[in-house]
Amino acid sequence: MPRFAANLSLMFPELAFLDRFGAAARAGFKAVEYLFPYAYPPDLLAERLSETGLTQALFNLPPGDWDAGERGTAALPGREAEFRAGLDSALAYAKALGCRRLHAMAGIVPEGADPAECEAVYVRNLRFAATAAAAAGVAILIEPINTRDMPGYFLTRTDQARRVIEAVGADNLFLQYDLYHAQISEGFLSETLRANRDIIRHVQIAGVPGRHEPDDRQEINYPFLFELLDSLGYDGWVGCEYRPRGDTLDGLGWAVPYGVGGRST
Repeated sequence: MPRFAANLSLMFPELAFLDRFGAAARAGFKAVEYLFPYAYPPDLLAERLSETGLTQALFNLPPGDWDAGERGTAALPGREAEFRAGLDSALAYAKALGCRRLHAMAGIVPEGADPAECEAVYVRNLRFAATAAAAAGVAILIEPINTRDMPGYFLTRTDQARRVIEAVGADNLFLQYDLYHAQISEGFLSETLRANRDIIRHVQIAGVPGRHEPDDRQEINYPFLFELLDSLGYDGWVGCEYRPRGDTLDGLGWAVPYGVGGRST
């Protein structure tokens, strides 16, 4: 049975961020993920995890200037020092939160940038990150993101991600496979899961179109894919990175067969 992690950056938007931990636990989630922890002291976040009994499944390295539209620095030439400083910060938070997975966002490449140069920088940065993370018992993940939602993003396809992972050659660099992005970019979800099970260490879900609940009001057959993940022996977290159509708890009917959802009293 899939193990679901609530993405607190998108779910429970009706609550303040720090209150979302308790809401996720009461809804039956055993883990959480979110984009970034850096706006809060690590000890405060660790306290929320301890109080609720939740596991920190994943978060991202610092993305650069998010408000200015940046979405990572790992593949951006000239930003290597910033990437390494961000890695240090992420590893410090990972230690405090007991988190074993970090996502290194590739970034939106500048107009006119040489793709080969960007990939070379990406490989070097990921090799450095994987070495540093290995010493802390942490895995680094990379995630293809569709260019409809994020135009200009460097990493867009699963085969590209595999090529990068193989070029880096690190034992702790893996694929973060987001079924929402993959459906938009390439489709063939079940075949891709089977072909890349060896490198997948985190899965994320959302409905297509709209990035809402992964229920029967969208085009992906998630019950089939959950069964497939079980049959492939995947026992990692499945991150619920979707925007609820309305109240978060009201939209959790899809998760009830898997032990999540409903309102506690």
